[in-house]
Amino acid sequence: MGAKSRRSKKPNLLSHTRLQNLQPLPPLSSRATRNVIRKHHTLHKQLSQAVAAKNGPLATSLQSQIDAAGGLSTYQHASILGQSATRGGDSSRILMEWLTPLLKGNLARVTTQSHEKLRLLEVGALSVENACSCSGYFDVERIDLHSQHADILEQDFMKRQIPGTELLQDEGFDVVSLSLVLNYVGDAKERGDMLRRVGSFLRMKRDIERAEDWRKGTENALPALFLVLPAPCVLNSRYLDEETLERIVINEGYELVQKKLSKKLVYYLWRYKGTEEIQQESFRRVELRPGGARNNFSIVMR
Repeated sequence: MGAKSRRSKKPNLLSHTRLQNLQPLPPLSSRATRNVIRKHHTLHKQLSQAVAAKNGPLATSLQSQIDAAGGLSTYQHASILGQSATRGGDSSRILMEWLTPLLKGNLARVTTQSHEKLRLLEVGALSVENACSCSGYFDVERIDLHSQHADILEQDFMKRQIPGTELLQDEGFDVVSLSLVLNYVGDAKERGDMLRRVGSFLRMKRDIERAEDWRKGTENALPALFLVLPAPCVLNSRYLDEETLERIVINEGYELVQKKLSKKLVYYLWRYKGTEEIQQESFRRVELRPGGARNNFSIVMR
């Protein structure tokens, strides 16, 4: 029998790899946590670009650098520390600050009719003990590409089956959270695809029987997208500013309900109204703010 021909392996994108043999990781200082996250994002973006350009040697080198820095396990460890309550990093606290005044009157009702609790899909979940999980208002479904907890389903949001109209009542959601998720996607067009996909999972009043009985007071906020990005993605990008981001999301059938800007993060709550009455536009990558100190974050809608 002749020798088998060997094919060079195409380097995997980090989003296609799996964690194995997770071990407890040492504590990190706040500065070290930020450095790990920043370095990982930079290398991951460069890796995505190298794979897209079919530059195998560069992709292999970048993957080696990611592995040498501790790989995804170290990055997720740093992310969990950064989002811990002790460091004030739980972004869902902002979501609950916005929603709690609307939901207070409904708490008794939803806790006695648990099958009618509000449903929340948390994409890129790292913790099962964040503010939205502990609020009592939600049945939370958590997914992540590389789950580190039994209550977080290991799933790619872009491959999750979209529920048909007849299934939205049971399988749709009232809130979809993309907290520090969109910025992890390496390609601008794929970011646009992810943003567009969210609306397919949001259930509107017309999709739910007796919606008026338990959603009272939330009509101006739900169903909603909770979007969190690193502040530089919006405030210091060549290709994306606040106005452009708002135009993109409004073009997907949303209206802005709340927003909060900080030095590190930007938070948005968008109510979904549907796209039936919208003539949707495409958004290309266009330079808005020149300058050498800018980053290249963008969202492209096809």
